[in-house]
Amino acid sequence: MSFKMVFLPPNSQHNLDFVARLQDSVPDANLVAPSDEDAAAAELADADAAFGTMNPRLVAAAPNLRWLQAPAAAPPAGYYFDELIAHPVQVTNFREIYNDHISVHIVAMMLSFVKHLNLYRDHQRDRNWQKLLGDQYNNIFLPESTVVIVGVGGIGTETARLCKALGCNVVGVDARWESPGARDYVDDMRDPSELDEVLSMGDFVVLTIPHTPQTEGMFDASKFALMKDTAIFINIGRGLTTKLDDLNDALRNGDIGGAGLDVYEIEPLPADHPLWDAPNTILTPHIAADEGRHLGERRYEVVSDNMRRFAAGEPLRNVVDKHNWY
Repeated sequence: MSFKMVFLPPNSQHNLDFVARLQDSVPDANLVAPSDEDAAAAELADADAAFGTMNPRLVAAAPNLRWLQAPAAAPPAGYYFDELIAHPVQVTNFREIYNDHISVHIVAMMLSFVKHLNLYRDHQRDRNWQKLLGDQYNNIFLPESTVVIVGVGGIGTETARLCKALGCNVVGVDARWESPGARDYVDDMRDPSELDEVLSMGDFVVLTIPHTPQTEGMFDASKFALMKDTAIFINIGRGLTTKLDDLNDALRNGDIGGAGLDVYEIEPLPADHPLWDAPNTILTPHIAADEGRHLGERRYEVVSDNMRRFAAGEPLRNVVDKHNWY
């Protein structure tokens, strides 16, 4: 079946090259890449599919739209608005393509905290030969530690696999067992209603959850109060799940032992935010999956496969529950 797909602006030369390659893979499709919103609205009038980010005006201009490919695994806040949720269009995303990149970033943070590489890097900068000795620096032995992974999708499952290889006990918190292999690497899976109970078990608490109406602001002072005072908190899912001021207070008050963040409630993190110099923190600027090796090819494979499926009337990959934003 022939169909029309609109690639929504802005369209860089990189995006145009991507569109040209997709056109070659599904010759019967009519792929268009308008240069601005006015042109996009006109093209959407008879479009069957689209790629990118829409707004209420574009949704209203697309009465026949049946498939929208989101530009990320978990698009930024605001991507799923009321008009898009009410529209019958199916939304798909890029979940699963980042599993290895992001899980390695998580484990790199864990290893850095256990071996204090973040602190030794400061010592190196200051030419300071000082060994970090004493119980306060040796309170987590990785092969005997418990890692609580909140959100056991593809990234959480791959993180669990790597943690098991290091000898960790893995407790998962998720409402579903959908990710392939999760049962092989998670020792104890709990329902989200049990989160408060398991937080006290974790030497590491790792967030890989998406931003949804249910998870926004989930990790606040009340959650940090339930964690061990030696526990390391790592958020690599979405920044709006965590209250940064509460996290800063927890670190400075000694309620938890440290934090590694790649995502933030405010991005970029303001230069004057106190979290920059909070004790025992590792902060990276939302780069865990940025243009890592193979990601371009994986994006192409997902979209081209879904184009073929759409043309054949087959079920699409990575369909999103729009009401829950993932």
